[in-house]
Amino acid sequence: MGIRVTDLHCKEVICVSDGRRLGFVSDVEITVPEGCVLAIVVPGPCRLLGIIGRQEDYVIPWRCIRRVGPDIILVDICPEECCRPRTKPLWLPF
Repeated sequence: MGIRVTDLHCKEVICVSDGRRLGFVSDVEITVPEGCVLAIVVPGPCRLLGIIGRQEDYVIPWRCIRRVGPDIILVDICPEECCRPRTKPLWLPF
């Protein structure tokens, strides 16, 4: 059974080890020649009401995904170990 990348977009990600809601899928990392999904990306929580920006993104390896449901994705990870610093978009001047 296959799944489309668009089916993953905007699904809520929940960690099964502690029940923490990590957020919603915003991006997917894919290898170009093979077309295999490496990881899903979930934006980190907001800082100070979203004014200052966000914390580090969660990059969750595909092997850590336990179940993809109609509304949620269950993952088995330690959220602190899957963090990656956010990069600035190229269009921001500062």
